[in-house]
Amino acid sequence: MDCYYTGVNIAQLPVDEQLARIRRGAAEIIVDAELRAKLERSRRTGDPLKVKLGLDPTAPDLHLGHTVVLQKLRDFQDLGHQIIIIIGDFTGMIGDPTGRSETRRPLTWDEIRSNAETYRAQLGKVLDMGRTLVRFNSEWLGPLTFEHVIRETAHLTVARILQREDFATRHAAGRPISLHEFLYPLAQGYDSVALGADVELGGTDQTFNLLVGRDLQRAHGQEAQVALTVSILEGLDGVQKMSKSLGNYVGITEPPADMYGKLMSVSDALMFRYFELVTRVPEDEIARLRGLHPMEAKKRLARTVTAMYHGEAAAAAAEAGFARVVQAKEVPDNIELVRLTTASGNEPAWRVVVLAGMAASNSEGRRLIQQGAVEMDGSRVSDPNHKVEASGESRLLQVGKRKFKRFVLEKE
Repeated sequence: MDCYYTGVNIAQLPVDEQLARIRRGAAEIIVDAELRAKLERSRRTGDPLKVKLGLDPTAPDLHLGHTVVLQKLRDFQDLGHQIIIIIGDFTGMIGDPTGRSETRRPLTWDEIRSNAETYRAQLGKVLDMGRTLVRFNSEWLGPLTFEHVIRETAHLTVARILQREDFATRHAAGRPISLHEFLYPLAQGYDSVALGADVELGGTDQTFNLLVGRDLQRAHGQEAQVALTVSILEGLDGVQKMSKSLGNYVGITEPPADMYGKLMSVSDALMFRYFELVTRVPEDEIARLRGLHPMEAKKRLARTVTAMYHGEAAAAAAEAGFARVVQAKEVPDNIELVRLTTASGNEPAWRVVVLAGMAASNSEGRRLIQQGAVEMDGSRVSDPNHKVEASGESRLLQVGKRKFKRFVLEKE
């Protein structure tokens, strides 16, 4: 498992060393000279910087795409600075319009609170939660009166808001923009005012919101925060950003074997971007890995990331399982046995895949077969409607390279 700095005294670590760590994987720092000045002051006084990251709990599961900014937050934490996670329970009711072509459905309080609790547990896989301050922005946004909101809106112009690419695109296309969406950047910016943030992190798609925070801090007589953005991580398809809805993600709570196997499917061209953004393998070591055979470098990536979230023993077992099942094409030991029943005496193959829990929906079951991803007893199934008889005998079902189950289909 890659090591982090621990217990660094910021009064002792040279600013250039801090900056080198912070700049790794950063897309943009606004403004770099301001960050240096803040770090120099912090080192001189011994007072850590307040480094903020806002998370709207819009989904209950975090994936490697989320960890890019979390890793950068961990860098600040290991350098001795105070990191603050803002759970956007209040802004979640608005719905972040970033990157949206239409109005996002606001979340309910129950959804927000449930997702937020799941986030807390998962954040601990990257951050030292004992040294992490977690705040909910309903603490300061909830008490604001309508008068307060009006006064804050006076610090932004409509022209400034329409500079946002997603707003400008929707406005030009005649698609509706609800007024509450204009308030989202204002609310996020006010978080920085409430905390007196020195630095705010976000993906490159959050640049506008981070800059609004700078504007509002100046309007309130505060020193403007530094806006640091990180790159958006491409998913396993190598094209679109990692997203659970697109199915191109690697979840940080996925079983070790699934995580390892997914990472082994990353393209040769993309894997070094993963090394840089989601691991802390030293840069000189990454340069050395570029000279290895791509398969060997990819094994290092898969094992490193799996170990980060599951430990070395689990990563080693996942690597051994991958070598046996995928590379040597052996059937794994201890395959789960499921018993299925049918009223008619047979079921179409797609239905068996669904009943066995190898597909989440009927359409996915059909699609997997059409894509050639399903085998029964070692033979590929090509027809989704192929009849599987209720023989009462144990049969082997394989979906993809790594998923196996044995099933017995019996008549009711």
